[in-house]
Amino acid sequence: MKKVLIPTKLDTAAADLLREKAYQVVQDAEHQLPELAAAHPDTEVLIVRSEKVTPEIMDALPELKLIVRAGAGYNTIDIKYARRKNIAVMNTPGANSNAVAEEVVALMLAAARHLVPADISTRAGKWEKKRFMGTELTGKTIGIVGLGNIGRLLIKRLEGFEMRILGYDPLISPGLAEKLGVELCSLQTIFEKSDYVSLHIPENDDTRGIINYRLLSLMKPGATLVNCARAGILNENDLRLAKTEKKLFFCNDVYPKDEAGEKTVADLADVMLPHLGASTEEANFNAAIRAAEQTVAYFEQGITNCVVNKGIPDGLDEAYQRLAFVLTSIARGYLGRDQHPTRIETSFYGELNQYAKWMTPPIAAAISSEFDIFQDTADAESFLASRGIELLNRDVDDEKHYGESMTIDLFAGDEQVSQASVRGTITENNLMVSRLKNFDKLYLEPTGHNLFVEYRDQPGIIGKIASVLGEKNINIIDLRAPQDLKIGNSLAVIKTNIEIPAMLIDKIKEDVNAEHAFQFSFET
Repeated sequence: MKKVLIPTKLDTAAADLLREKAYQVVQDAEHQLPELAAAHPDTEVLIVRSEKVTPEIMDALPELKLIVRAGAGYNTIDIKYARRKNIAVMNTPGANSNAVAEEVVALMLAAARHLVPADISTRAGKWEKKRFMGTELTGKTIGIVGLGNIGRLLIKRLEGFEMRILGYDPLISPGLAEKLGVELCSLQTIFEKSDYVSLHIPENDDTRGIINYRLLSLMKPGATLVNCARAGILNENDLRLAKTEKKLFFCNDVYPKDEAGEKTVADLADVMLPHLGASTEEANFNAAIRAAEQTVAYFEQGITNCVVNKGIPDGLDEAYQRLAFVLTSIARGYLGRDQHPTRIETSFYGELNQYAKWMTPPIAAAISSEFDIFQDTADAESFLASRGIELLNRDVDDEKHYGESMTIDLFAGDEQVSQASVRGTITENNLMVSRLKNFDKLYLEPTGHNLFVEYRDQPGIIGKIASVLGEKNINIIDLRAPQDLKIGNSLAVIKTNIEIPAMLIDKIKEDVNAEHAFQFSFET
């Protein structure tokens, strides 16, 4: 009889279902997780909501085999440490999505009709109808930043309001956007044209602080910003300035920490809630049932969908998964982040061909930071398909003697197709990028900060780039400069001691009239 510990106020449906399947269940929301772990060291399954599952917790549970996050986000669980201890970590994606989508609609209505201050005023015995003159959602424009599960459900929930819906998601193809009933556009257009902007993107290195003054200053006077995603994607100080200038409305449900105490956005938010996005009876029930069902399926049927920290098969060096991630990242950078990938074609040579499916998760993770490199192949395939991205693994000719190498080709565009092709391998235990497009013999070790600049081949270009970097005290550590003689272009790949600011990359591109200029930083 497997023992399950549920240290949270999860709907009892999970415990009931598990007990029916002969699991021993301890559900206790009154005591802290470290205390419960010490009291139940024979726990084999841990089902949590927002509780932090640290290495110390895992060490205190030597029999632990599975951690289930009853919800989508699992940033409170140390999944890498769990992997080292052969503990599977699952989430229950989509269980809370409808609850969050409906909350956004509620916040939009609350802002439009001044529900919170009007309630306070009326309870105080006042009658301020003129003060609380509102607006209607019908016929207005909403911009949805991020078209994942929540963003798409929000589109459905808003259908009755006959709103014009703009959407931003670098991974959604125009064809899929048309099916969803959303007009794809840039972030700048979203903030310029929308009466309401709703945020639905994860917080990571790419998105942290992405909603800044440059975008906020573009908003219409009196427009409404809704953040039910993550606190870190929004620059609070920038919003503070833009809100004053444009008299914006701000509705917020997310904070750096889910805990009592003063909130830094208290002076900013017209409506603020204590992270209630997933706090509905239905969402709690859905998350509980899915957590229990996935637990049973995992142990009784070996079903590993939704495991977010999968290992790799015997015989495959994990470094090749990292190589697939790196090559796809470079291809993505070459195409440009504003391009929507429509197709991925892969070639795996030598012994790697038998492990092709295991490369899909790192490829998907490189395409979008929403996907985790540790997730399942089926999850990766489903994720790419949901974004309208076709994946094709090509047959290879090993008589070319490429050894254990791989080529990742990325395509974007429906009418005028752009392509980026990158090949790499592992040499002396080091990742090596051997080719980008037709720039062969690149032999780049993808570590540190790397600036890629493609330009028409002519003397003095590298000197100009070096001069711009030197003026900003940026040191050049390494330089590669292969040529494509067929089209007369050169590619400079410059490794620098620090990350180059985006504005400086734009200046370099303009100064040398470059066709492509982008930077990628890789951990050593």
